[in-house]
Amino acid sequence: MIFGLSSILFRSIFQPFRTMASAIPAQTPNAAQNLDKNELYSIGPGFWNVRGRFKILKLIDIETQMSIIQLRNGKFLVIDTVEMNDRLRQEIDQLTNNGEKIEAVIATHPFHTLAFPAFYQLYPKPAYYGTPRHLRRLTDIPWKGDLDDCNIRKKWEPEVEMRIPAGAEFINPQPESSNHFISVFVYHPASRTLHVDDTIMYAEKPGFLLKVFGYKDGAMAFHPSIKNAGLHPTAEAPYLFRDWMRNVLKDWPFDNICCAHMGVKMGGAHADVSALLERAEPLFDKISAKNKKKNPSGELPPGNHPNINVSGDECG
Repeated sequence: MIFGLSSILFRSIFQPFRTMASAIPAQTPNAAQNLDKNELYSIGPGFWNVRGRFKILKLIDIETQMSIIQLRNGKFLVIDTVEMNDRLRQEIDQLTNNGEKIEAVIATHPFHTLAFPAFYQLYPKPAYYGTPRHLRRLTDIPWKGDLDDCNIRKKWEPEVEMRIPAGAEFINPQPESSNHFISVFVYHPASRTLHVDDTIMYAEKPGFLLKVFGYKDGAMAFHPSIKNAGLHPTAEAPYLFRDWMRNVLKDWPFDNICCAHMGVKMGGAHADVSALLERAEPLFDKISAKNKKKNPSGELPPGNHPNINVSGDECG
């Protein structure tokens, strides 16, 4: 059963970049290369990123991530979690006064759950906020709030901004085995850094096995599930997501992007994502036409929730 699930994840993630209409090579050099795992790296003023391991079939490390943001009050937000080791805990303890200065821990991706229970055991005092799926699945953590609540997403503005992509299912993504497209985007203006999990993927130096499956150096792409279950199955969904991304690019002049899978791009990230979005236009057209043919009424499947606000932080 474990092997079967891993195989599904393998197929969903390792579709070759060369077959994805949205994939592009990086437009600018990357200042962040060969980052070791489980170490704090300063990405910009008040922003640190940690690369974690996440292996498929026990062979291929597609990585995961955690970011830490320092607020003006001297406290910290932890964005997502990774598996801890002694060295990383010492670094976090030194940065945050043994965790006393961690104000909140925020889970941004519905399916990035594995490291949270252990992190909570180490740091139980901060407030924990998560996606609806985190609140449903990880019941041993006393969650303080749900990121589906716009008031939670606005809690740390203007220092930290959060938005949920339009045109995709956030509350109950299905099927769970492959629809890992959506995540909360987190932007830190002071460091001009964007933290995003599976929605956007970046591969600086993919390993040999990844290259066999078509991953190229410096490739950026939308998560492969955009081509099937990632977006709502309606004709308008691809364009809602596209327009939402356009507003993100207009409102957030980020220079760096931290992607869970599979790396960090320091410098020129805004140009890279802009090029990615522009290159994806034929893909959006294709998905829209397919959805219109299969679902001419444009109705959402049972259990899906409309998400059509393409501007701001969806609080209007």
